[in-house]
Amino acid sequence: MAEPGKLKVAVNESESVTALLYPAAKRDRAGLTIVLGHGAGADQMSAFMRMAAEGLAARGLDAMTFNFLYKEQGRSAPDPKARLESCYRAVIDAALKHKKLKDNKLVIGGKSMGGRIASQVAAAEGDRVTGLVFLGYPLHPPGRPDKLRDEHLKEIKRPMLFVQGSRDAFGTEDEIRAIIKKHRLRATLYPIEKGDHSFKVPKSLKPQPQVYEEVMDEVARWCGSI
Repeated sequence: MAEPGKLKVAVNESESVTALLYPAAKRDRAGLTIVLGHGAGADQMSAFMRMAAEGLAARGLDAMTFNFLYKEQGRSAPDPKARLESCYRAVIDAALKHKKLKDNKLVIGGKSMGGRIASQVAAAEGDRVTGLVFLGYPLHPPGRPDKLRDEHLKEIKRPMLFVQGSRDAFGTEDEIRAIIKKHRLRATLYPIEKGDHSFKVPKSLKPQPQVYEEVMDEVARWCGSI
């Protein structure tokens, strides 16, 4: 696969971030852009983010990743909520205005924190997106099931796909299923048997690359159904 195209996205008058566009092959294009934000501890160049973007582009989706401001600026601690959300909104603007993507449907989401910020943006202003994909939704901090991050989810009117490991310390498959039922969310759950927060499974269960391929197949299938 060719190297992704690089974009500079202005977040405010003085700050910008780098986004990467992994275009689908012309013959395979599904007419849908998926924007994925990274998790709190990694940037868009992590192996997981590259795997997801390349895998979805290979399945006909135009995939875009980006760095949040703190990672773009070389810092390790995530920015406050408002800065994270404003950065995500700027990337949404860029995706909607991009000359090669402007006629596409738009799905947003991401890995862990990236998906959570996407959900917060969609809860406040979801009219611009067609759906959301969460690759390991951080429902609560590890060991703190009392600190749920779910109240805003009921404000989202678009369909959602939760890809969740059954033993995810940030929210198990069963916990996500309970939240979907509690809030009557317009959501689909794709559980990963014995998967952790990054979908890693015991070697005795199945090869790890197969797990990731199955996840990308499901995300692409779901995106094609909305």
